[in-house]
Amino acid sequence: MNFKKCLFILCCFVVSYTYGQSARQDYKLVGNDFVQTKNYYLLTLLQNNAAAKHLLSTDPELVKLTQNKLDGIKLSLTSCKEPLCFTQYIKFSDDEIKTVGEKLAALYKTDNALGNLVKQHLIPSGTYILYKGLSPVQLLVKAWEQDVKAVNYAIEVYAEGKKPNYPAIDSISFNVKSRSYLNLVYDASATIMDESKKETLFFVPSMNYALHCLEINERGDAANDEPMTLKANKNAFNRIKTIKWANYKYTMILVPGAGPDVNGVALSAEGMLRCRVAALRYFEGLAPFIMTSGGKVHPYKTRYCEADEMKKFMVEKLHVPENAILVDPHARHTTTNMRNCARIIYRYGMPFSKPCITSTDKSQSYFIANMAARCQKELGYVPYTLGKRLSDTEQEFYPVIESLQIDADEPLDP
Repeated sequence: MNFKKCLFILCCFVVSYTYGQSARQDYKLVGNDFVQTKNYYLLTLLQNNAAAKHLLSTDPELVKLTQNKLDGIKLSLTSCKEPLCFTQYIKFSDDEIKTVGEKLAALYKTDNALGNLVKQHLIPSGTYILYKGLSPVQLLVKAWEQDVKAVNYAIEVYAEGKKPNYPAIDSISFNVKSRSYLNLVYDASATIMDESKKETLFFVPSMNYALHCLEINERGDAANDEPMTLKANKNAFNRIKTIKWANYKYTMILVPGAGPDVNGVALSAEGMLRCRVAALRYFEGLAPFIMTSGGKVHPYKTRYCEADEMKKFMVEKLHVPENAILVDPHARHTTTNMRNCARIIYRYGMPFSKPCITSTDKSQSYFIANMAARCQKELGYVPYTLGKRLSDTEQEFYPVIESLQIDADEPLDP
């Protein structure tokens, strides 16, 4: 091999390593607060990494920003007379977002705390995988921008009453024009002020406020059944390592949920029928696992989780072994039924290049086959590649790695 060819290969390797590093299937997400970790992963890392936290907490410009934030919250307690006034002091402005991004870029070095954090966590986690074409420092800045805008979004929806993407199921729980709500927003700001007296990280008061907003709205859906590998998915997860994958054509049979839209009803008729069809495919030996997918979605603020209720029905009525069923108790739409299935396959160490099948009713099955435009609009990518159509109720698909990307404007299932 001549010198030029060797140099070319080396350059390609360096470029690939620097800009094209990808997610690792053995990577474990950091953090014990599942709502925070899933929504704001960079901020969670910065809060939990001692070296990175020290670097940011001692930078004079960021220290000043932290104090300005706390001063603003304190001022709001004596000057604000309506809810939107309080939240304007909590959220990050466009200028503040830009200033922090520039500061992160200036502080970043390949061998310091921020460089190590990007290399050891941001990239292998896959949580910002849509930005994989960027340099490490650009990825860091982009992740910051995404997380802080996600913080602002949660505050806008669950404190200010802005309409979410799906108002009928995800809207704020309060009348934002009532006097009692003004008092509630005041109390929320006062609580953050009290909690943040010794805070040194500039983003924590705002992030915690967003998390409190989700909490008081009873919108901790991102933490449903977590940690799943120790709870709802424990037995199936433990069985994964015993599977001889060559014996199965498919990794998974995915059953998307169907909300009953009636208060007090645990599982819809459509959900039952979808379970029956999937159980037939399972007993035919097509795949070693079924995944039921669907969160607490329909009707508004239901206490019933579609995935959990479908699993219960399959075990008790259809006699599917409990350790053959994995649940995704978070998905709120058909788009995220598909995305979350891909995520669980990847995170649980299952074959990612092997096909899966959706098993559902005819209408939804054909909808999935023509859903790419909606996925692109709502997620920014399509979380699957279609394979063959097997029947009116079964469609092959292959999971896509971009499914690991955090969705910044869906705090209930990011």
